Amino acid sequence: MLPVEIFKKIIEKEKIVPKDKMLEIEKEIKEKNIALEEYCLSKGIIEEDSFYEKAASYLEVPFIDLKKQIIPYDVLTLISEPIAQTYKIIFFKKEKDGLSIATLDPQNLQIFEFIKRKIDLPLKIYLATPSSVKKALQQYHVGLKAELTKITTKEETGAELQKIGSDLPIIRIVDTLIEYAIFQNASDIHIEPAEKEMSIRYRIDGILKDVMSLPKDIQTGIIARIKILSNLKLDEHRLPQDGRFKISNENYKISFRVSILPTFHGEKIVLRLLSESSGILSLEQLGFQPEVFLTVKKNIKKPHGIIFVTGPTGSGKTTTLYTIMNILNTPQVNISTIEDPIEYHMPRINQSQVAPKIGFTFAKALRALLRQDPNIIMVGEIRDQETAEIATHAAMTGHLVLSTLHTNDAITSLPRLIDMGVPSFLVVGTCNLIIAQRLVRKICKHCKQSYKLSKDQIDAFQKEFNLDSITEILIEKKKILKGQDLSALSFYKGIGCRQCDNNGYKGRLGIFEVLEMTPELSALIMRKVTIEQIKEFTKKQKMITMVEDGFIKALDGITTIEEIIRVTKD
Repeated sequence: MLPVEIFKKIIEKEKIVPKDKMLEIEKEIKEKNIALEEYCLSKGIIEEDSFYEKAASYLEVPFIDLKKQIIPYDVLTLISEPIAQTYKIIFFKKEKDGLSIATLDPQNLQIFEFIKRKIDLPLKIYLATPSSVKKALQQYHVGLKAELTKITTKEETGAELQKIGSDLPIIRIVDTLIEYAIFQNASDIHIEPAEKEMSIRYRIDGILKDVMSLPKDIQTGIIARIKILSNLKLDEHRLPQDGRFKISNENYKISFRVSILPTFHGEKIVLRLLSESSGILSLEQLGFQPEVFLTVKKNIKKPHGIIFVTGPTGSGKTTTLYTIMNILNTPQVNISTIEDPIEYHMPRINQSQVAPKIGFTFAKALRALLRQDPNIIMVGEIRDQETAEIATHAAMTGHLVLSTLHTNDAITSLPRLIDMGVPSFLVVGTCNLIIAQRLVRKICKHCKQSYKLSKDQIDAFQKEFNLDSITEILIEKKKILKGQDLSALSFYKGIGCRQCDNNGYKGRLGIFEVLEMTPELSALIMRKVTIEQIKEFTKKQKMITMVEDGFIKALDGITTIEEIIRVTKD
């Protein structure tokens, strides 16, 4: 559909609906939860052909009536049906100088950019009416249903599934799902079977987003195609399976981790996308505050000890570890890793993947690795007492160990290790640095606007955060003046635009808290003080917490307070 603001401007320009009537309509569509354009069409408020011709003139694009067009199937299927149905776009003519495409939203630059990359031909954009696009989309089914008659939901043999998964329409659909996920910078693709359809969701900037629905009758083919790509058992439907595959061309090189899980309505598939063509980030790009950056830089240069990165799944721990390893990766050192799984392949680093089914656990791998004369060891995660003990002993005997823990913040990592059975003297003797982190979405720079906090907002945030403590840090970092109230400050948010898919965010950045093991902190831990006493000590030492780091970045216009609440709430 047309963007609502454009639709309203044309209504106003053509004087189709008086202002007082428009207020009544807006109230009604809000109550009924339907779009303004859909309401005006269903109630006959606008005459379809006439209105969209005027809209085309307003948007300075040509108008096309597709109702009587017979579109060649090879032109129609240059873009797969799921994309065409989701974004209501139709290829209707191919010429030497480009492709003609009909749409309901000529300003959806993001989808047109995706199509240009895929087709590699100039596009001529036309505006069409909703009814003519709907009729043209039905032409997909004439050819597609004929091609898919062999695909059913009964139990097929491996050979039949191989044939189904290799059919051209299935290949087109899966290729488009993958290519569009790459274009959208998605980190995961969720393919979820339901009773009557198959839904597709992408995780973009940490948030799952509905993308499209597929007909139930192609479910078998989609699953078979992904199993073929991942070299998995085609006729196994009762047990989980894990696999991998890669896709590379001149624009990107992506590794896919595939997880298949049996569910009530069929096998659910999750594909994790890992870009191998994008370079490893630098410490500066991760988003550390200047003084914290210096602390991290100092500690990664130490020849032995442990550096922990903590946080929940999806908080960017692996990216931070790989960034540190990339800095340390020189010809003078031997770096070895034990991972589950290996996410990025790095030159000159010896990477091993655990295989618990055959007894190759983190602990067993770590014991073997220590006989390989390593200088630096990266252990993907410390989960148990045995691995924790081996890692701390390795740090005591002259190795630099990098690893992760699943804790909510930096301070609680210390008792977590002690609870695992690591003696206090080993914890304080080996732990150099603990980095706790989360990933927040960045405000879209194309639609960023400033605003002031209201009294109600400040009262609401006071329930979520200790604003007095945050204000102290902001004064310390010269972000606000002493005595200045938060209501006087400018914060920022994205109002939504085409560049950010109308959600106000684009990309992600870390918020961090970094705890350095100092002699004073070591003495406290050896005295077996409480967590509250350690927190009080770190506060006196001016350690910046994740929330405080988030507020600094919110004042700098990088993220929003709502994002900080979302990622830091327990």
